[in-house]
Amino acid sequence: MSTKLWTTSYYALAGGLTVLFLFPLIWTGYASVAPAGATNQQDGFGFGNYVSLLEYDAGLGRYLWNSAYVSILTVAFTLALSIAGGYAFARFTFRGRDTLFLLTLAILMVPYSTLLIPLYSMLGDLGLRNTLTGLALVLTLYQLPFAVFMMRISFEAVPKEIEESAMCDGAGTFGVLTRIMLFAVWPGLITVGLFSFLAAWNDFIAPLVLVSEADKAVLPVAIANLRQQSMGAIDFGATQAGVVVMALPCLVLFALLQRHYVRGFMSGAIKG
Repeated sequence: MSTKLWTTSYYALAGGLTVLFLFPLIWTGYASVAPAGATNQQDGFGFGNYVSLLEYDAGLGRYLWNSAYVSILTVAFTLALSIAGGYAFARFTFRGRDTLFLLTLAILMVPYSTLLIPLYSMLGDLGLRNTLTGLALVLTLYQLPFAVFMMRISFEAVPKEIEESAMCDGAGTFGVLTRIMLFAVWPGLITVGLFSFLAAWNDFIAPLVLVSEADKAVLPVAIANLRQQSMGAIDFGATQAGVVVMALPCLVLFALLQRHYVRGFMSGAIKG
């Protein structure tokens, strides 16, 4: 096969897949402004469905703030714990290290919905039930196995000579980690941060179970409640508008950070 034919086939396939994956999102955006019966946008194209979303119950701003607060807190907790855990697994030798690491990864095989009831009871004992901080801690728990694994391979990909040189100059372990190693593994940090943000922003089950007050609901739960607010009738227009609002931050972040996201996943592939 000639180079030109191969290139044409590649771009044709890539273009077809792009259209296939983007079509649902484009259709959602179209449906959110298109006229439809039983919605707030019945005459011509407009933003009536977004008005319904904006004015629903506690208000769109409140739900956006709740989701942003939980997501940012989840990212902060996940990064802090995974940096410490990943660095310890990568650079320190201690009894049971590999067994502990395998046990950490084994959490990925447990459906997280099965842990919600004991976590619900535990949060009640800690006084964190029905709070956004408690929800962020639970979401952090779900992200830690992947995050620790990601940070371990990121740290292992950095030559040890860099740390040894810094220690010879008088830097301690904490100084090496914060002043040198974090800058060397920033693609891994971005990958962990982006992955945990997307997971926390879009999670529905944990907020539904752990948070019962309406003014503390996150955006996915608010949209689920909105879609059946009128005598059980589904407001598809407002639901589509909510999906667009939910998707936009994820799309923007991924578009801005995708290059670093890919580099983070590849950080351990060329080790050695």
